Amino acid sequence: MQSIVDLADNTRVYDVASVTPLSLAHQLSERSKNNIYLKREDELSVHSFKLRGAYQKISSLTKEQAAKGVVASSAGNHAQGVALSATKLGIESVIVMPLSTPKIKVNAVEQLGGKVVLHGDVYDDAYQYAKQLEQAQDLVFIHPYDDIEVMAGQATIAKELLEQLPSMDKIFVPVGGGGLIAGIATYIKHYAPNIQVIGVEPEDSPTLYQALKQGERVVLPDVGRFADGVAVKQIGEQTYPIVKAVVDEVVLVSNDEICAAIKDIYEDMRSIAEPAGALATAGVKKYVEQNNIENENLVSIVSGANVNFDRLRYISERADLGEHNEAIIAATIPEQPGSFLKFCQLLDNHAITEFNYRYAPNRQAHIFVGVALSEGLSEKEALIAKLSQSFDILDMSDNSIAKTHIRYMVGGRSDADNEVLYRFEFPERPGALLNFLKKVGTHWNISLFHYRNHGADFGRVLIGLQVDDVVQLERNFDELGYFYQNETDNKAYQYFL
Repeated sequence: MQSIVDLADNTRVYDVASVTPLSLAHQLSERSKNNIYLKREDELSVHSFKLRGAYQKISSLTKEQAAKGVVASSAGNHAQGVALSATKLGIESVIVMPLSTPKIKVNAVEQLGGKVVLHGDVYDDAYQYAKQLEQAQDLVFIHPYDDIEVMAGQATIAKELLEQLPSMDKIFVPVGGGGLIAGIATYIKHYAPNIQVIGVEPEDSPTLYQALKQGERVVLPDVGRFADGVAVKQIGEQTYPIVKAVVDEVVLVSNDEICAAIKDIYEDMRSIAEPAGALATAGVKKYVEQNNIENENLVSIVSGANVNFDRLRYISERADLGEHNEAIIAATIPEQPGSFLKFCQLLDNHAITEFNYRYAPNRQAHIFVGVALSEGLSEKEALIAKLSQSFDILDMSDNSIAKTHIRYMVGGRSDADNEVLYRFEFPERPGALLNFLKKVGTHWNISLFHYRNHGADFGRVLIGLQVDDVVQLERNFDELGYFYQNETDNKAYQYFL
């Protein structure tokens, strides 16, 4: 078997791909006191690096294999890469996508010549069905990452980088199944072992981080879906031993930090990266902040820009929190005339970005406040310390329930008996909310409900129920097959609802 390096050096990828730009992010570089370069994989024809690996693999097929046709499973970028590559080579392609896949992605694959089959609620369902089609129709399965040829296709990014910027100090790479970082790191370490390769993962999808920490591939019980391009529960079987040998470090970032990175890329490049596409840039910022490095040449892989337009509202709302340009706080103030005025006076010249309150017939009132910051975490800490001298203050800037649900619900408290609160995620498609309610059933009274469409593949619901038997309730929830979490002890719920 040829090595990743040999395959990348003799690739046919440029039949369909072009050398993507390496652009200096001027504003981001100035703020960080480093030279931060963005490798613009979003500039490829399918707006994602996935085209490289797909074409490398499909172009390596024998005539007999090509005649059979190919099958793949994907919710987005890999699907487009396979469809375009197969069409270019005159090969038939079948792409299995989850039922929740947005129409814009389905249309894109069909326009590139792929035959789309919609199956299952989540990617794992689509993957299993694609493997069934592989056997039933004698097709060739094109894996999104766990294949040497695919890794070699992604390694061509490193080949370009060494020509574009030989003086690199560190490269930051987003990690899902590991194909991209395995290819890039292998190639870099072969030709320039002094350059560090750093993986970046979301805090709620630490697939590689946990594998390295525990010394073996582990299956995460659940993964966050905001950065859906890297929402993989287990690092690849073939990618893991490669990555373990050549990757220097892994950085974890929050969803808010990803949103802030999307904003940074937009402000420097006027391009809107998808969450997974901005992951590495968020990692660069986090790494610089944690390690106090200056005057280095840092490269971030902007891996894709296939973002649903409807998601931009959510991204915009969270970007300032990720940049530490906004603080979300809960303040307890006396329910009496003059309390509001005193609170606002203590804010000095800080701009209020959000203010939620409703009269409560008791001696204490809780208010939900957003405050603009200009100097980041240190300014927030100083402000909270100042306010705490006069009021009971709770920082909710990292409280997911507060940011996703509570801020839209402040307006009265309930005395519903035996109320418990749960957070749910379910596949987002027409009728999904109704189906969710049907599955919850009519056994318990719903005392609270909040749902807001964020344009993502998964919907988020906050539900309150009056329940005597929580154990039986959660048995029913387990049968739904959806991610859920008990949030009854969440401070945002206790303060405001």
